[in-house]
Amino acid sequence: MIQRTDMQVRTPDGLCPFTMMAPDVEGSWPAVIMFMDAGGVRPAMLEMAGHLAGMGYVAFLPEMYYRHGPYEPFNIDTAFTDPDERARLMTLARSVTKAMVAIDAGAFLEFLSGRPEVAGSKVGTTGYCMGGGMSLTAAASHPDRIAAAASFHGGQLASDAPDSPHRIVGRIRGRVYVAAAENDDSFPPEQAKLLEDALTEAGVDYTFETYPAHHGFTVPDNPTYDPDAASRHWRALTELFGATLSS
Repeated sequence: MIQRTDMQVRTPDGLCPFTMMAPDVEGSWPAVIMFMDAGGVRPAMLEMAGHLAGMGYVAFLPEMYYRHGPYEPFNIDTAFTDPDERARLMTLARSVTKAMVAIDAGAFLEFLSGRPEVAGSKVGTTGYCMGGGMSLTAAASHPDRIAAAASFHGGQLASDAPDSPHRIVGRIRGRVYVAAAENDDSFPPEQAKLLEDALTEAGVDYTFETYPAHHGFTVPDNPTYDPDAASRHWRALTELFGATLSS
């Protein structure tokens, strides 16, 4: 059984809604911040947070579009094919800068440090699509707190943007796991090389793998969801967090 808490956490920019899930038994567990994909917090992401909680973690899932206030949920089946919906989604996705992510992550970490169901001071992060870059950015921005960071089918991880994650991943002191998708236009081979080079040159403890799947393979409501690849992703998180967050 899983216990669910829906609350808001104050950040320098306002109140960020979040859902937190944890095992429904007495005790405390390591926390993992789960960064959403561009589709926002919705049943599919909540299902994934529940799965993570079932693995023995406090899963913290924040609504990263909170600065815009409430918005009409996206239908992922049409969000990228309907021009108006795609434009709406991309407007929201592009509005969340890496500087915002770093600030938000600090507020999340501060909140988690005071929760009785959270064990220890070390926190993990995982992110999906857009959230992959958020996960790495959070780990680079708070290296003393984040002991492990994962990115799954993350996009634009080593772009020309001034705030591209590859420019700061050398600050990470925890362990990193990056899973790319084959033939992913949002993370082509040249970006993969830049990211790997940055991690290697900085001496970061990392694993980089390419899954034989399409972008979005982990998230159950994505048209490209791949059950085998999704299962592999859960196994990878089990190994990553088991090795870094256990007391």
